[in-house]
Amino acid sequence: MIAKLTGLLDDTGPDWAIIDVNGVGYLVHCSARTLDHLGIRGDRVVVHTEMQVSETDQRLIGFASGAERNWFRLLTAVQGVGSKVALAILSALTTEELQRACAGGDSAMVARANGVGPKLASRIVNELKDKAGGMPTAPGLPGAVAAVPPGSASADAVSALQNLGFKPAVAATAVGQAVEELGEDAPLGDLMRVALKKAAG
Repeated sequence: MIAKLTGLLDDTGPDWAIIDVNGVGYLVHCSARTLDHLGIRGDRVVVHTEMQVSETDQRLIGFASGAERNWFRLLTAVQGVGSKVALAILSALTTEELQRACAGGDSAMVARANGVGPKLASRIVNELKDKAGGMPTAPGLPGAVAAVPPGSASADAVSALQNLGFKPAVAATAVGQAVEELGEDAPLGDLMRVALKKAAG
């Protein structure tokens, strides 16, 4: 069983990536958050993996963290949740948000994912409610920083960092840390000063 891949990011698509490991290209299906985390072609990446095998198909699923993989396993254990639905949920929610939704019985949050209706969302929350509290999360993944409204200083800071060459995941995390340190009303200049140090460090 392949549990982890370490190699170069060769190519990406809407829901997949090809990881070149010593000249062998592995096609890995991923959530949108994991794809954002991987960065750009040529970057060295580490991907945690899970092999999904059925009568008609076998595919390698990739995750940016072990926590995301653990949640994928929990989700796919719920009746009606296959790998595509599980990845859609992990694309829509961070592991922290998913943990809070399940622990708090917030099926509406789970239903934000594409392909997840109210009934399935309720089933997921009900079945995972007791397990959510003990599950680890991955706060460093892209999206773990709360979404910021367009035009806000935080949004401008994230955009500016990306324009300077930082990956979206790094930019979002750095700005989120700057906001925690300075407060939500901090001016753009102060946010950029602190976020740049965080991103570069």
